[in-house]
Amino acid sequence: MYMQLMIVTIGAVLLAFFLFSVRLIFVKNGTFKGTCANNNPMLVQEGAVCGVCGKKADEPCEND
Repeated sequence: MYMQLMIVTIGAVLLAFFLFSVRLIFVKNGTFKGTCANNNPMLVQEGAVCGVCGKKADEPCEND
């Protein structure tokens, strides 16, 4: 019983990783869109720096 549960759990985790990365796998030069700090309202209020391009929240992202 525990072995079946473990196999189902591992299968579900692998399926989730695959589905999260569909764009990266199937689209040529696929990237995660909207990763800049200016896309998150909470980070804009805090004045956070973008983890992708290094710009502040009120500056345009170089990678968009």
